[in-house]
Amino acid sequence: MAQAAAHVEGQQHPIKLYLVVWGWLFILSTCSYLVDYFGFHGYIRWSLILLFMILKAGLIVAVFMHMAWERLALMYAILVPPVLVLVFVGIMVFESNHTLFTRIIFFGAGT
Repeated sequence: MAQAAAHVEGQQHPIKLYLVVWGWLFILSTCSYLVDYFGFHGYIRWSLILLFMILKAGLIVAVFMHMAWERLALMYAILVPPVLVLVFVGIMVFESNHTLFTRIIFFGAGT
């Protein structure tokens, strides 16, 4: 009975899970440094760096912040706002040319 009560209070995850996640974080960080070491430039460089950064952040949030075991409502409360910010940033990127052209038309190109 005492074991069942202890299980209700909190859940212990095996240490192997944390060691595997730390291993993957080390591998992803190494890959991120190798992007600079091999001399990638331009969009491929930034795409790879952002990919490795997002993968590392996902692992940290899922395992160390225990999001993989949380309720769906809590996951939505934490994950949806950054996704919406990224959507708004995308909208601004697509609308930036329209804003620039409107300013040029109404305010002139300058001297």
